[in-house]
Amino acid sequence: MKNIAITKTVQDTLTPAGVLQDLLEGNKRFIDGNGQAVDNSALVEQTVGGQFPKAVVLSCIDSRVPVETVLDQAIGDIFVARVAGNFENVDILGSLEYSCKVAGSKLILVLGHEHCGAVKAACDGVELGNITDLLANILPAVKQSADEVEGEANSSNSEFVAKTVENNVKLTIERIKERSPILKDMEAAGEIQIVGGVYMLSSGKVEMI
Repeated sequence: MKNIAITKTVQDTLTPAGVLQDLLEGNKRFIDGNGQAVDNSALVEQTVGGQFPKAVVLSCIDSRVPVETVLDQAIGDIFVARVAGNFENVDILGSLEYSCKVAGSKLILVLGHEHCGAVKAACDGVELGNITDLLANILPAVKQSADEVEGEANSSNSEFVAKTVENNVKLTIERIKERSPILKDMEAAGEIQIVGGVYMLSSGKVEMI
């Protein structure tokens, strides 16, 4: 049973590669229906005075992708930043920098997902209130995919949508490194790793890019 929260001593021993493996093993437990038993009361008590998460996940707000659940993580294990379309902005970048530089997380996982509604809307050029500005962050991925996939460049083309989901993750990672010298330098020094994956709604599996 998971009843001991991550401590600073434990966090200091973790490596980016080891943390990634841990998350993928958690995802396998989720798929297999073998999620760890958790003593939430004990973890709440232990983390009230501080936290030492091993990773931060940037994901979409999609209700079908509850990050802690699909990675089989408990209270105090991971930070999660969520925005429709799992892209970065100033606030997200600040949150990632806090997670790694201040709080000691070893891994940034940018997690897109299959059949993403925000990506589909961007593919279709949807304009609606503040959603218009939100989707503008995904348009670079849409444009890149239009050069890589044959057929209609809209949400009716499932291959186009899938490629845009993937490209959106890749471009987000590139921009994180471009816009955050802190995180870029940390990765160059081997202190953290920045990786991307796509959660498959059809299987529950996180497929790394």
